[in-house]
Amino acid sequence: MSTRIDMIGIFSEDLPQMVAFYRDVLGFASDWDGEGPYAEFQNDGVRFAMYERKQLPGLLGRAPGFTTGINGTFELAIDLPTSADVDREYARVIAAGGCEVYPPRDEPWGMRSSMVTDPEGNLIEIGSWNKGS
Repeated sequence: MSTRIDMIGIFSEDLPQMVAFYRDVLGFASDWDGEGPYAEFQNDGVRFAMYERKQLPGLLGRAPGFTTGINGTFELAIDLPTSADVDREYARVIAAGGCEVYPPRDEPWGMRSSMVTDPEGNLIEIGSWNKGS
């Protein structure tokens, strides 16, 4: 049997704000109607969802801890077709409310990479392995 990740979930302090950011700024479609503690986004392959943090103690049977500031525990990575796309998308996301971590740069491992955070400090890499324009 081979193991496969089926879903990535973010536990959110402010679900409406986070759904709006991922839907309106990053472009992930969602049919969440603003009701309930769970929202799922359309994403091919691995499911992508959010759940309200305040629901977790009841689910887990204990209170979890959360980071403040930039969450260095994980990143979400968006792969774009070209390096020029990275520069454009980074500028667009920052203008639309993303928080800058570092601007687009060429990495020694061969990709064009930039990093922003969502409103709750989760890292989002915007990058491309294709150097074409």
